[in-house]
Amino acid sequence: MNALDTMVALARKSEVHGVNAGDVIFEADDPGSSMFGVLEGTVRLSWTNESGQEGYELIEAGNVFGAGALVMEGHRRLGTALAQSDCRLIEMNREKFLFAVQESPMFAIELLASVDARLRDLKIKAQP
Repeated sequence: MNALDTMVALARKSEVHGVNAGDVIFEADDPGSSMFGVLEGTVRLSWTNESGQEGYELIEAGNVFGAGALVMEGHRRLGTALAQSDCRLIEMNREKFLFAVQESPMFAIELLASVDARLRDLKIKAQP
């Protein structure tokens, strides 16, 4: 089981959203209060670092993004999430996240593993 599986198991229909290609899911510096899982499609997560360098990551079906919003009070989005293709996303707010961690502590480990894998992939892609 992975983090997205747990999100799906806990989701209500109202927490699954269809997003069209080109739609902005959130923008850099927006307040964030939920994370998303990609059920179908691809999301482009782009950002500019403190040195002014731009970067991006493609988040494909089976992965989650925006988890920082669940663990930091007053979180501001670090990047912009744009639907690269038509997508189906599942959204999880902080209340549901805390419930998931309480009911299934492995969810937190699965989420950390997902974030770690994405960061490792970014590091590998960034090397010449």
